[in-house]
Amino acid sequence: MIACALFLLGTTATANAAHGHECDTPSIDRLQQWLASGEGATEPATGSILVPRNRHGYTAKIKFLANDWHVMVVWLGNRFEAQADLTKSHGFWMTYRATDDLYVQLRPASHWSGGDKWVTKIPSTRGRLVQRFFGFAEKDWTTLPELGKPSYPLREALKDARGLVFVGKTPNDLEFRSLKIDGYRPPCVY
Repeated sequence: MIACALFLLGTTATANAAHGHECDTPSIDRLQQWLASGEGATEPATGSILVPRNRHGYTAKIKFLANDWHVMVVWLGNRFEAQADLTKSHGFWMTYRATDDLYVQLRPASHWSGGDKWVTKIPSTRGRLVQRFFGFAEKDWTTLPELGKPSYPLREALKDARGLVFVGKTPNDLEFRSLKIDGYRPPCVY
């Protein structure tokens, strides 16, 4: 009876979300929107960067190609209009490889546009696959003078987080295998 109610009230993706499975469409840890934004020379230039890794999973791959700012976006709620309250989260675990250092910006819905965001450094792995934890404590986040200082506190960015935006100014070969945010389960929407 409960399964029938779930099916009648929502889509298959909604039913799967309730059981904690991966989404029906390509995703990594239920994050479906891994996007090359078209900002900076990247490969691919735009669109989804998700590619099949094996029969049961996906990986996200992108190359930053020049000595200029590049932008790659992960929408936390799997659509642009969504946002997540991460104020109770300790941070996120990420499994990735990077040939150079880069940064991740925490972009809130209330201040989405522009480069003046809170950032934390994502260190180079020299091309090796590693798993690291990135905390949401204020001491772990800073600003980049070249991009500007945000006019809002980090806590506000955590309250209405729309996306994690990966930025870098050097050539970089990137792969993301996992991104799990403490205390947050993304909804499957596609």
